[in-house]
Amino acid sequence: MVIHGGAGTLVKGLMTPEKEEQYKAALNEALEKGYAILENGGSALDAVETAVNYLEDSPLFNAGRGSVFTNDGTHEMDAAIMDGKTLDAGAVSLISGIKNPVSLARAIMEKTDHVFLAGDGAMRFAKSLDYKLETPEYFYDEHRYQQWQNIKDSDKFQLDHSLKKEGKFGTVGAVACDKNGNIAAATSTGGMTNKKWGRIGDSPMIGAGNYANNKTCAVSCTGSGEFFIRGVVAYDVSCLMEYKGMTLEEAASEVINKRVLEIGGDGGLIAVDSDGNIAMPFNTEGMYRAFKTSEGKKEIGIYKD
Repeated sequence: MVIHGGAGTLVKGLMTPEKEEQYKAALNEALEKGYAILENGGSALDAVETAVNYLEDSPLFNAGRGSVFTNDGTHEMDAAIMDGKTLDAGAVSLISGIKNPVSLARAIMEKTDHVFLAGDGAMRFAKSLDYKLETPEYFYDEHRYQQWQNIKDSDKFQLDHSLKKEGKFGTVGAVACDKNGNIAAATSTGGMTNKKWGRIGDSPMIGAGNYANNKTCAVSCTGSGEFFIRGVVAYDVSCLMEYKGMTLEEAASEVINKRVLEIGGDGGLIAVDSDGNIAMPFNTEGMYRAFKTSEGKKEIGIYKD
């Protein structure tokens, strides 16, 4: 089981020790909740949804409750989930008021013939399933609000990973391999601060920010979304494994440390294959990340070690 809480300019000393511990504790809790499902014989799909749900419920991360403000002062959330065994996938974008967007993405995968729903249509679908809509107050975070206030009257938009930011970065995601060798990936985000015109990043796009295929790997990305879309990053890792015979580690490193950089992007990804191999490359100062294996290995990290 591997999870991430975003990548970016995470420099040691930028956060207080107390804040650092809060992040590590949240990552640990999300990891343990997801891993417990695997340990009890549950599916990779259930594990990644559970882990991402926890991260969505935390105001520390830019997803669900901690989502950033748009130019209109609202919250627009995106999410995706994919089953590596069947290649079934669900994705949702431009939704508001939904506590756990990744669970709505799973509902799209399992209860419709579609993969991707957005905006008003996605909200109508959620209401048809009797989803409870949270009030705007549920998503209010003072730090997020101040981020928006600083740039709301300009044409700027902000990915959270810039040196001026204290450190609540990007996307959240999880990948897992269960006892049957089935893998899955889930990703959720609140997007960019001050974004306009219904901007959508890579997170909900199957193949760009999220992908899973038992033959190769499960991937969840975080970073500069426009570049991850152009590079079809998650699927690129899978392709390098399938057609070039690369290992998971080789393919993930090639994409993050070479291909994305060549087109001007930055960020990272987490990945797992059906043999339980793990990769967590990132080309930024840091990435909130954690993993746990059946061999008893466990690690929680923020910075480049």
